[in-house]
Amino acid sequence: MRKRVFEIIETSKHNDRLSAIYDAFMMIVIVLSLIPLAFKTEHIVFLVIDKVAVVIFIVDYCLRLFTADYKLNKGVVSFFLYPITPMAILDLLCILPSLSIISNGFRILKVFRLFRTLRVFRVFKAVRYSKSIQMIKYVFKTQKKPLITVGILASVYILISALVIFNVEPDSFDTFFDAVYWATVSLTTMGYGDIYPVTTVGRIVTMLSSIFGIAIIALPAGIITAGFMERLNDPVEQKKDAEMEKMKEAEEQRTEE
Repeated sequence: MRKRVFEIIETSKHNDRLSAIYDAFMMIVIVLSLIPLAFKTEHIVFLVIDKVAVVIFIVDYCLRLFTADYKLNKGVVSFFLYPITPMAILDLLCILPSLSIISNGFRILKVFRLFRTLRVFRVFKAVRYSKSIQMIKYVFKTQKKPLITVGILASVYILISALVIFNVEPDSFDTFFDAVYWATVSLTTMGYGDIYPVTTVGRIVTMLSSIFGIAIIALPAGIITAGFMERLNDPVEQKKDAEMEKMKEAEEQRTEE
């Protein structure tokens, strides 16, 4: 019984239709629970949505705790380890802000707002239920080292550009943080225009920074694209997809008979 519950609440695999329905249902609940965050005003419909969603999240959390030994494979210890796992903590963060609405103990408006903003974490619960997001997660995992390298390169480039512009044009940048902010904006080629150099040397540095910034920004896109192509062309994954299609066709034939 508990094993079947675990199979249902985990991400669906192959022809487990009940698990797929559960995943779709949780995705819908997550999306609906985020709707009230798009409005400043409180409405009875939003309160109902929030309370229903939090009840569903609590049940989901309890089911996962109830089957933690199948997830972590560490026996009785699993029930004590699961609450401190990243996804369990994330689930708890999705639940607690809504409980602040039900409880009368949260009367300080600032504290209430702080907890309310934590509800945006609900969107990250979708990682568990979406196969597309799982694919993105796989790509980032396999391309982790190149992406970290590019991240370090971009960080070093920002610091160097900030140091150069901060010393070349000190009158335009009051603090080193302003220079870092300018370097980051220049690297991403956003160009807000709130902080900018006015001297000729400063403008030359800005042009060079923007040109090299385009090259650095283009690197992650190429790495991620290569990871997606590798994943899509993986013969093992293609074989799994083909087997899943065959299972679906066989199931449909049995249903028709």
